[in-house]
Amino acid sequence: MSLARLSRLYYRWLAAGILTGLLLVGCVAVASAAQTDNDTCLGCHSNAGLNVTLASGEVLPLTVDPQVYSASVHGAAGLTCISCHTNIDGYPHPTLTAGDRRSFQLERYQQCQACHADQYQAALDSNHARALAAGDRNAAICTDCHGAHNVSKPNSPRQKISTTCQQCHSAIYEQYATSVHGESLIANSNPDVPTCTDCHGAHTQEDPRTTEFRLKSPNLCGNCHANAALMQKYGISTQVFDTYVADFHGTTVTLFEKQHPDQETNKAVCTDCHGIHNIKAVTDADATVVKENLLTTCRRCHPDATTNFPASWVGHFQPTRENNPLVYYVNLFYRILIPAVIGAMAGFVAIDFMRKLINKFGRKGA
Repeated sequence: MSLARLSRLYYRWLAAGILTGLLLVGCVAVASAAQTDNDTCLGCHSNAGLNVTLASGEVLPLTVDPQVYSASVHGAAGLTCISCHTNIDGYPHPTLTAGDRRSFQLERYQQCQACHADQYQAALDSNHARALAAGDRNAAICTDCHGAHNVSKPNSPRQKISTTCQQCHSAIYEQYATSVHGESLIANSNPDVPTCTDCHGAHTQEDPRTTEFRLKSPNLCGNCHANAALMQKYGISTQVFDTYVADFHGTTVTLFEKQHPDQETNKAVCTDCHGIHNIKAVTDADATVVKENLLTTCRRCHPDATTNFPASWVGHFQPTRENNPLVYYVNLFYRILIPAVIGAMAGFVAIDFMRKLINKFGRKGA
């Protein structure tokens, strides 16, 4: 190898080494600067008992636990205090304009959109945001659900999702916790059962009291109960969903959802029979759909229902010769009759058409 070539290689490796070194120094400098910025802030804000009294007389705590922040997702990502507190660039700090503690939170949470623009914009069209805009200052904002200096993954462990909602919706959570879904989630962190956000959404909650939400609620149930692979794990047939969509209740609700989503219908959806947050296993003695309780459930919509009324419904099962033989044979009769009638009519029309062609062209040939 020539001396000139060795010299070129030497300088290339030297340049690469220098660039790598500068990059490492830059990373260290950034990390060091972030640490220095936080250390400066925490020099005061790590002191216990640090607070300020607002105009309302409420005491706003200003102490931040360094270990708690470091363990948070923001701390682990290297965000500095001024990443969120962008209005602070030295001491003394700007005078607080918030008259009470909630006003302070409502002012500060808007900073979340700087990094989480998509989630923030989605939340502006949520039920929480609409309540806030209507004057309910207690409606949930980002920091109510995610925290401030202690932000952690919202779904780790998974039951944390529903316990977060519990902070405001405690009565509903108590019902959910004793339901077939809630018991499995809380006890086992079961990834297959729905949490609050699976039905209501996380940043885009809709008002569940509207007609539109009620009409499309069977589709929410169908997200799980029409999933054959998921239902197979628990020995549940997808016929539970399929038969509802095919029966009188489900067919009518489906039509209303597509054609008149803003109009009420008195036809039952899943939650009318099974419950909403208090759904029990069908083997539970307290379930609203077990045989002993079914008449009471039917009478919610059919007050004049007699003892034999539930027996007229075949349930979420396809009729068979062993189960509901009369319905099975009636269905079988029509499955044979309808194709036979239509087929015979089509055959008659075809034969009649051919005869007319023969008669027409036959005469010409004669």
